[in-house]
Amino acid sequence: MSSPSPSLLSAQLHPGRALGFFVLGASLHDILTRVKAEPQRFPKIDVYMDSKDPVHGKIHVGLPANGLRLAFDGPEQRLRLIEILDFTKNHVFLKPANDKERDLVRPPSSSPTADATPGPTFRHIYQRFLGPTYGGEFIKSSGNEGNYVLSYPGVAFVFVMKASDYSPQKDVVSLLPSSAIPASMAVFSGESWAQARKTMWTEILPSVKTFAPLAKGKDVCPDEVSLVKIHGGGKLQLFRKWTNNSFWIFLGETTPQQIVAELGPPDSIYRKNDQRMYIHKLRGQSNTMPRPNEKDLRQDDTTESDQSSHLASDEYDSNEEAVEEDIANVSTECFYNYFYLGFDVLVSTPVQPSELPPSQVGNPNLPEPLVKSSSPNRLVATKLILHGNVPGSYPFNRHRRCRWEIPYLTGDNIINSETPFEETEEKLREAWRSPTKQRGMALNRGWGESPGSSIEMLGGWEEQASKKGGGVGSDNTTTTLFGFPGTAFEVLKNGYVSAVTVF
Repeated sequence: MSSPSPSLLSAQLHPGRALGFFVLGASLHDILTRVKAEPQRFPKIDVYMDSKDPVHGKIHVGLPANGLRLAFDGPEQRLRLIEILDFTKNHVFLKPANDKERDLVRPPSSSPTADATPGPTFRHIYQRFLGPTYGGEFIKSSGNEGNYVLSYPGVAFVFVMKASDYSPQKDVVSLLPSSAIPASMAVFSGESWAQARKTMWTEILPSVKTFAPLAKGKDVCPDEVSLVKIHGGGKLQLFRKWTNNSFWIFLGETTPQQIVAELGPPDSIYRKNDQRMYIHKLRGQSNTMPRPNEKDLRQDDTTESDQSSHLASDEYDSNEEAVEEDIANVSTECFYNYFYLGFDVLVSTPVQPSELPPSQVGNPNLPEPLVKSSSPNRLVATKLILHGNVPGSYPFNRHRRCRWEIPYLTGDNIINSETPFEETEEKLREAWRSPTKQRGMALNRGWGESPGSSIEMLGGWEEQASKKGGGVGSDNTTTTLFGFPGTAFEVLKNGYVSAVTVF
């Protein structure tokens, strides 16, 4: 029995900003979570990336049943380009003010549900949509054919044209017949397609919160944390996007109330269970840092659950009222899960944070908490798990990507979330004066229990992943765990870091 065909996708076009709810600057996690929540509307999702370097190269999300392709940059995973590749599978309009404006890319006689309409004509675009513009750009492809790109601010149309028909002396009206139908359309940030190509993948895009159609009564997402600086000694500095503001989390001192005041309520709360997970303790290692033995490995704080749609379970509270009540009455160890910020916070009774790296001892630029409490029963933040959301990794799309830096590691390059771990490890050994290269510990995300790992998955994630076929990169479930004072790195086979635990 064949699956039902999706209904025709209708989307409002905002040149330079959005196509429907696909807003330029939105995170890969936000977009995938949204489309996965509507399987009838988006029955097929394809994710493409360079498996050898998924954190620098482009990430493409194809929606073939809807005729769309979305392109994200690798480091920040922000939506940079929206392409319509098949006009017969969608209905795009400028604004839903009246019926006359709803036929933006379809002839007026077309039915909104008709599948045979090939798309807009040049006359329709030129006369009824965007009006006159500068001459287009001809890009030769192969043989005697090429693409003629007709650009407007924030949107461009691609027409297939023979090279012999193009002449730079002809204007656009002379080059394109009124019945010409574009092969595709692109939505981007910039004055023209030629200008946008130079800065598309690196420019700072505005917050999606500034996009008026989405800002209706309630914030669509919390204020972003764009970067976490790991200073050692349990000191973390969190920077907010689009501002110069930052705030500090002091492990062993910062309270749940302070976390909520800065970050807002968590997306869900996970209550720790005695038998279901282990905390990975790497404290107290000598400077030589040999491979930790089993006595040093206890309860790892890796929160595994299929939260791509952020569904509630017996262990997780994702109901907003329940979460707010739990925040007010939290009295036991638990995780604050910030899926849309890209990290989890372990709240527990105070534990002495790791030591400062030798180069940071006595650094006057490192602040101390304003108030220190000596109560042994109070609850404080004791660990942070920063998630990389690397395409191809086992927990892909459970959290938004969280970028981080380690400022105390000196050198020509900044050591951060995009640095291959081989380079990061070398700098860490130098900083901690450890001449011996340690052995990694195997961690398998696809097995219920991994004999080579001290980390046990939370129930439900393995079963759900196996039913779904593992998702993107299901064959890349094995990572290697490397521990240094104050940090534990999960490293993928391609050498990039999937997650960092700071304690």
